[in-house]
Amino acid sequence: MGIYTIRLPDVGEGIAEAELVEWHVSVGDTVNEDDVVAAVMTDKAAVEVPSSVTGTVSWLGGAIGDLIPVGEKLIQLTVEGEGNDTEVGIKAASQNAGSVTETKPKPAEAKEQSQRSTISDKPVPVEQTNPAASESFSHKPERAAAQPRAKGTKPLAAPSVRARAKEEGIDLRNVPGSGPAGRINHQDLSNFIEEGGANSVQPSSSKKNTKVKDVKVIGMRRKIAEKMALSKSRIPHITIVEEVDMTELEELRTALNKKHAGERTKLTLLPFLMRAIVEAVREQPELNARYDDEAGVVHQHGAVNIGIATQTENGLNVTVVHHAEAENLWDNATKVSQLADAARDGTIKLENLTGGTITITSLGKLGAIATTPIINHPEVAIVGINKMQIRPMWDGQQFQPCKMMNISCSFDHRVVDGWDAAVFVQKLKTLLESPAMLFVEG
Repeated sequence: MGIYTIRLPDVGEGIAEAELVEWHVSVGDTVNEDDVVAAVMTDKAAVEVPSSVTGTVSWLGGAIGDLIPVGEKLIQLTVEGEGNDTEVGIKAASQNAGSVTETKPKPAEAKEQSQRSTISDKPVPVEQTNPAASESFSHKPERAAAQPRAKGTKPLAAPSVRARAKEEGIDLRNVPGSGPAGRINHQDLSNFIEEGGANSVQPSSSKKNTKVKDVKVIGMRRKIAEKMALSKSRIPHITIVEEVDMTELEELRTALNKKHAGERTKLTLLPFLMRAIVEAVREQPELNARYDDEAGVVHQHGAVNIGIATQTENGLNVTVVHHAEAENLWDNATKVSQLADAARDGTIKLENLTGGTITITSLGKLGAIATTPIINHPEVAIVGINKMQIRPMWDGQQFQPCKMMNISCSFDHRVVDGWDAAVFVQKLKTLLESPAMLFVEG
């Protein structure tokens, strides 16, 4: 028997460390080659780390939320043969009645690890959080014996189990678990409901809830927090709000969708706005840029790589449509749809989350009258879409019902003057109110 160490791989060009956001295994689990053992987060992209061998997990190199340097030990497995690591000695399973004995690192290694505040120097029992590994709701295996859980101990359960319990109004502390260390699975929850347990744990409306829940900021939320703090601390924002008459554009969009129904991707407002941005920055290339504030250099880009803020279960992603200037309305509409789906189901690639030169953000139907968008650092401009409403507008003789929408555009005031910002906003307004001026192909 030997020890095989899997180190954190290079997860992207220039990236020195990644945040550990999910363990797919626990100490003692059997892992097959190519099985995913962990997920790490970097630059808003979650990267899964697979095992390159078959073995038994004997050591985990960190806790959820830890920052792990590229090349650092991530996980160790007990394998047949010599393995690839002699720094840590672990007794063979055959010599220990089939169990795995964990051994502390050597003194030199322990000293090195103690100096890294973000990484644990001991094996960390980690709760499995992979919803895909959870038991099926419909499959009902033979009931396993419940495992005792010490009084006051937090119940162990996967996120999907916790979400289901919350929907059912069940306190998991009252549910016996049949898994290791009393871990609660979906079948345990179903058994508890069948036995009438759900009716006995409904909270009393007469009692005050004085509990305080501490939620560690990790993964996507942590990256968003860091990005927003960086943007607001470095960029002096100037925001301009302008109202736009969308009546003519909406009529055109409806007609195009009707003409190509079932043949082409359905057009939303986004591809029209993307085309308007392409035309506007053609005249003002200084807005299609990224500002390196450390070097004091503004990089003006020929390619218009438009970021689209996309809401997902894990937080806000900014997917990037590269070379929007080279595509027509339907091609951009297709790309926006495909990237949004990939972001929501977790299959988005790092290359589709980076390289943006200007961003669009929208709250859709939940949008307000006006917003103050935060610039996606290191870009210098962002265009915000607000809610569309029918308002009475004076045409010089009488009031007419018009489909009106406000756009909120923020700019980096270090490199964009107020006049230039206003010119850009008015250009967008003109193009959106006269969509015939946009390049419509097909």
